[in-house]
Order: sequence, then C-alpha cells, then structure tokens
Amino acid sequence: MVGKVCCFRDLLDYASKLNSIIKTLRLTRLTITDQRHWRCSRKKVFRLRKYLWGEGGTGHRHPRIQVRLSDNLAHKPERMRDYILLMNHLGKQIEDISQAVPLPEQVQYYTVDEEAVGQRIDNLLLRLFKGVPKSHVYRIVRSGEVRVNKGRIGADYKLVLGDVVRIPPMRFSPKNEAPQVPASEFPVLFEDTHLLIINKPAGTAVHGGSGVSFGVIEQLRAARPQAKFLELVHRLDRETSGILLLAKKRSALTALHEVIRAGQMEKRYFVLVHGLWQNERQHVRLALHKFTTAEGDRRVVVRDDGQAAHTIFNRIETFRDTPWGDFTLLEADLKTGRTHQIRVHLSHLGFPIVGDEKYGDFARNKSLLKEGSKRMFLHAHHVELDHPHTGERLLLDAPLPPACESFINRLRSAGETL
Repeated sequence: MVGKVCCFRDLLDYASKLNSIIKTLRLTRLTITDQRHWRCSRKKVFRLRKYLWGEGGTGHRHPRIQVRLSDNLAHKPERMRDYILLMNHLGKQIEDISQAVPLPEQVQYYTVDEEAVGQRIDNLLLRLFKGVPKSHVYRIVRSGEVRVNKGRIGADYKLVLGDVVRIPPMRFSPKNEAPQVPASEFPVLFEDTHLLIINKPAGTAVHGGSGVSFGVIEQLRAARPQAKFLELVHRLDRETSGILLLAKKRSALTALHEVIRAGQMEKRYFVLVHGLWQNERQHVRLALHKFTTAEGDRRVVVRDDGQAAHTIFNRIETFRDTPWGDFTLLEADLKTGRTHQIRVHLSHLGFPIVGDEKYGDFARNKSLLKEGSKRMFLHAHHVELDHPHTGERLLLDAPLPPACESFINRLRSAGETL
C-alpha cells in the first residue's frame, strides 16, 4: 500500500493506471458504490477521471470504487488473475485516498456581521479556517482571490458591517488532527453578554502553543460550543494564577484593548519574594527587551534600548529569620503590561519570586519544594476597569489560592513578621 497521498494529481494517476488495466482486460462495466454505472469503452473510460474530480474540477464527491469482472472474461488465461488482483488493489488505494484527501471547496461568500466589524481580513480568514497556513492566507489575499464587495483589498483591510467577502476554495494539505480538547469551566468572577472574567489556576496556559496543546481559551470554547465569539482580552503566564478577562463580543474586545493601551485598567498582583524589601512603596522603571534563545525559549532582560516598563511595588508583609530565609509579600501594580514584567523587574533588583523556574533562585526553589511551595507565588488578585458597554466601574478580586495562603501562614508561624 502506497503511503498517504495529499493531492489530486496522485489520485488521478491511480485512476489512470486503473483505466489502462480496464482497457487491457476489455472490461465492459465499472461499478461505483453510489450505483452509477459506466460502460468502459475506449471513448468513455476517462469519465472515471471526471467523476473523481467532479464537474468543473470543484466536486465534493468521495467515491468508493470497486472493479468487477464481466462474464465475458471467463475464457481468459489464468494470468488474468494477476491483473484482477492488481486492479482491486488500485481500486482500494483510490478509495482510501479519496477519503483521506479533502476535496476542494466551492467559492464561499461571507457577509460581515457585528461580531466581525473592525477585524482585519487576514485575521478573519485565519479564524474561519483554522489550520490553514498564514502564508497561504496572505498569498490568496495578494493574488486577488479574496475580494470584498467584488474589489481587491490588502491584508490589513478592516471589515465594515455588511461587507461581502469572496473566499476562494481553500486547497491545502491537511495537518494531523489536533488532540481533542477537554471541555472545562473555570471559577467565574463576573459574566454578562459582553464579558467573562474568571479566576485562572496556576499551571494552566491561557492558550495552546509552545509545546502546550491547549489552554483556557480552547477548553472554554469546548465547554461552550454555542458561544459565537470568545477571545482572550489579555494574557497571564502559565505559572501565574488569578483574574483573566475574556470578551464575548468583538466590540467588547476592541474597546478593552483601547482601555489597556490607554492605561485605564488597574491590575494588581500579590507576589512573594526572597529577601527583605526595604521601601514601603517603590516605583520601578526599567526597560525590557524580549528575545528567543537558541532552544526556542522566550526570555526577557533589562536593557536600555528595550520597551518602557513601569511597576509600582507596595510592601505588604515581611517574614524575617524563618528556617528557610527571609521573605517579603508585595503587591505589584502594573502600569505597563510587558511580557514577564514583574518577574524580570524583581529578579533584576535581587528579589526573585518564590518558585520562579525561569528567573528565580533555583537552589532555594528546590529546597522549598519539600515545604509545600510547589508553584510560582504570583497571583493577579485585583482588577478595576470600566465596563466596555455600560461604562459601569467593575471592581474584581480573587483571593489567594489555598496553597499560597497555607505557605504564608507557615511563614508567619515560623518567623518574625513586620
């Protein structure tokens, strides 16, 4: 059996071989399981190709083919048996290929509704056709195969209510099926027709990628198949727990992105660090540069030519002379939202976060595993923002997870607190 075939050219090659055998044996009939029968004369035998491909080359048929010998072959020599076996083998190959290879779709027309207003055309196509390579999407846009209101557009075109998008047949080799995403709900802090705000647990990624098959957004979509729109408003690191915002309408998503860019959303985190923090309140303004290591690991460092980053740290409680060293519980008030901002600012200042496996004190983290500290102590506990539709001020709080609260209580009982 030949390996997987991912294009129609291979399928037609098999059909051609089958046709040549049919002519050699002078068969009179080819039976196809949808009850269509064609006489296999020399003039008509190539109608098999047309059937496999479909009318005009855009058919949707998935033929299952079986070749049968007619009675007039009974007098043929025994060597015909080899032809028969080969013919049936080719027929089985065509059947397998026709089921495995997705046939090209017809041209589609998509009318823009309020959920897609303001979205770029390239992002719309990537959302509608998950798994299609970005390079393919940009190619069909540049070539003019994708049109809006019968006119050519660029990949950065933003959709308007009522736009009619012409989408050509998407011909591409299918990737292996993604693993099934388990449906899951998370503790809900607030929900209405525009917003969903949850308390994300530590250890769960917000989305799939970088070695993670799925995350919060994929699990929520699986749990809510009726939801027409559900997108992340912002991100949290996989190891970080706490408040996570999701939009249930595109209008809410774009409005909240504007709020974040304008610095009008307040986000505060509880964070436990090694060492004794001296100042009751401290502004940290250190530019951050993001890069990827040779191993593909995403990293951030403090660098003068990086992006501006501003964090305000408020001292909540200190734990002196515990059996495991000195610790300080801080509240971090984010004024910008750079990748790993809190983690890198604190590590650069010499106060690594407890349990941080990327920027932390690895030896002390290892010793604390025995004491029950098995996660990074960073928790998004408070968010304030104006509702994107009503304008009402939302105040949201997520208490410390039990594991973090338990470790804080151990520190209080084991050392001197200030």
